[in-house]
Amino acid sequence: MHILLKASAAAALLAATAACASRPPPVADPVTPPPVQETVTGTETVVTEPVQQSSITPGSLEDFRVNVGERVYFDLDQYRLDSDDQEILKRQAAWLNAYPNVRVLVAGNADERGTREYNLALGERRASAAKDYLVSLGVSASRIDTVSYGKERPIAGGSNEQSWAMNRNAWTQIVSGATS
Repeated sequence: MHILLKASAAAALLAATAACASRPPPVADPVTPPPVQETVTGTETVVTEPVQQSSITPGSLEDFRVNVGERVYFDLDQYRLDSDDQEILKRQAAWLNAYPNVRVLVAGNADERGTREYNLALGERRASAAKDYLVSLGVSASRIDTVSYGKERPIAGGSNEQSWAMNRNAWTQIVSGATS
């Protein structure tokens, strides 16, 4: 019985430690690089990297999504912005200041744990934290609306720490003013 109790305590400690992870793992870039170009001149082979031509229109939704980043992630039961979040929001602010006609909606989200009311309040605090930081960087507050979806709009299915970490976020979405 004593051994079973120790094993259960060790398993609980391991599970609690695993639950401390707060960031989703980085996603590998699915874009494959273009092939290198080789030129043979006499006895030498010169390898040159081709210049990549971006098909992304500056000021577009895709430009914001790909080049700036649209989500910041939070620790469990937190709405504090860490340095990674601040870097993403700094890029968002720079982009928004470059395109002053763009309006955004910052949506606060939570994982599935907790009551609906608790998660709606937490989502609102997350959205407000992101908005307040953007405003502190010079983006007009009149261009930013906030909403809380609580746990109602998860981006990752599953009931595990990886999914929960993905679902604890504030999502900045462009609602008007972007180029096509």
